[in-house]
Amino acid sequence: MAAEAKQTCYEGSDVESFQFYLKHSGEHEAILQCVHNILPGLLKRTGTEKSSLDVLGVGSGGGEVDTQMLTLLQSTFPAAPITAEIVEGSYQLTDNFKALVAKTTNLQKIPFVWHLMNSEEYEKQVKAKADVKKFDFIHMIQMIYYVDNLANTIKFYHSLLKSNGRLMIIIEASNSGWDILWKTYIKELQSDIITEYRSAGEVIACLRSLGLKYEEHPIPNSLDITECFDPSSQTGQHLLNFITAKDFYQSFTPEIRAGMLDLLRKCSTEKDGRVFFNSDVTCILVYA
Repeated sequence: MAAEAKQTCYEGSDVESFQFYLKHSGEHEAILQCVHNILPGLLKRTGTEKSSLDVLGVGSGGGEVDTQMLTLLQSTFPAAPITAEIVEGSYQLTDNFKALVAKTTNLQKIPFVWHLMNSEEYEKQVKAKADVKKFDFIHMIQMIYYVDNLANTIKFYHSLLKSNGRLMIIIEASNSGWDILWKTYIKELQSDIITEYRSAGEVIACLRSLGLKYEEHPIPNSLDITECFDPSSQTGQHLLNFITAKDFYQSFTPEIRAGMLDLLRKCSTEKDGRVFFNSDVTCILVYA
C-alpha cells in the first residue's frame, strides 16, 4: 500500500521504506501494464472532440505512474494541450516527482500545479472557491485507505469530473493477502494514519450505494516474502515493517508475530522454494 495522502506521512525514513517496497514488489510495473492496456481506449472515449485535457492526480507519490500516464495521454492526443494538477501530502515525494518531470523532456510541455496537502485539505480549498475547475481524468492510486470519509471523498472527486470524464481508483483487491491480513489484525495494525482498512470491496459497495456506474479491471501481482520468515534477514525485516506499517519486531508480541507470519504464508503460494504473497490489486473506473 502507498501511504501518501497524509501530510505527516512518507517523509524521511518512511520514503526509504516505501521505495524499498516498490523495488521488491513489482507493484508499479503491474499497475502500469494495466494502465497501458486500458487507458488508451478509455482516453479516446473521454477525450473525443476535446480541445484540451485536464488531469488530476491525488496521492501521486513520486510520480512514477503519473508520468507514464501523462506520456500515454500525449501520444494518444498529440494535438491536445494537457494540464496536470497534483495533490500530494509528502514534500519529499513531491520533490521526487518534480525531479522526474525535470528530466523527462516531453513532460516539460505540460503545466503542473502542485498542491502540497492531503485530500481533505484539497477538498476544503476547492469548496472555498467560487470557480471550481473540472477534470477529464482523475486518478487515486493506492491512497483511498487514508481519507477520513470514503463516501464523501468519492462524491467530491466525482463532482469534479467533466462530462464523459473518468475517475480511476486503484486499490488492493478484495480477499488479497493485504485485505485478509489487515482485516484480521486491524486492532494491532491500525494507527492515527490508518484507522479503517479498505480494499476494492469497500470501494465498490460505496459506489453502488451512491448509484455510480463503474467497471473493474483486475491487476494480478505477488510479492516475494521468502526473506520475511528469516529473522536475521534485513530485507525480510524491511518488508515486514512496510507490510504492517510498524516496526514488526518491536510493536507486536511473539504470539501476534507468529500469527501474522502464519497468515502471510497462508495467503501466499510457494514456487521453487520461494514464498509469493498475494498482492493482487484492482483498478476501478468510475463514470462521470
